[in-house]
Amino acid sequence: MGRRKYLRKETAEKAFCTTAIIEDPELDLILHALSDLSKTIRSGTVNPDAADATLTRAALWALQKSRLDLEVLSLAITDDLTGIFNRSGFVASATQNLKLAHRDMQNVLLFFLDLDNLKGINDSFGHREGDLALIRTADALEKTFRDSDVLARLGGDEFAVLALEASIPDVRLILSRLEENLERANAEGFQYRLAVSVGVARYDPRSPISIVELIDIADRDMYKHKSSGLRASGGPPLRTAAGA
Repeated sequence: MGRRKYLRKETAEKAFCTTAIIEDPELDLILHALSDLSKTIRSGTVNPDAADATLTRAALWALQKSRLDLEVLSLAITDDLTGIFNRSGFVASATQNLKLAHRDMQNVLLFFLDLDNLKGINDSFGHREGDLALIRTADALEKTFRDSDVLARLGGDEFAVLALEASIPDVRLILSRLEENLERANAEGFQYRLAVSVGVARYDPRSPISIVELIDIADRDMYKHKSSGLRASGGPPLRTAAGA
């Protein structure tokens, strides 16, 4: 038979510990000190000062490690250009929120947005200006939606927002706010106008579907509006309908 495809749990833990010790000499010292402290405790001759110092160092290392883990996680799920979720972060957060919506029988809306003519902005004014257009779009979305909503740049010129506790009657108000915020952004005197195509899908807690399926519905709705020439561009109110 061939070699095992997966490491045994004990082997994996040992490998992790060995790597951590190599990369962090301070951890190696703490582990030795804790081992000595354990032996001392078993022998019945505990030095309170030494025990306190060792435990304090162990606690500080654990806190540092926890903070580092959070920073690494944040980098893994955040779009480094706009500062909002990337696709991975959005799928993870939205999936959890859909589970809660299903449990609490709450409606949720998914907005799928495409920044129009990003290629033209890049070609005419350079990629730095194209990046700025993406940042300005993310800023308009943050001003439009609530802090509790889940915003993401899925990649390229595509954005998504999971609007919690929102239903079809809320679509018009949300799109109106988006129009206003894009209008303010376009009044700043740039050489191009921000415009987005928008698709909307409703999550029905009585007929739950995955976040990937919801994105696909909103994506199709967005392309239907793009082909008809309807935009959100800081001009007249967008005439749009929500996807099923």
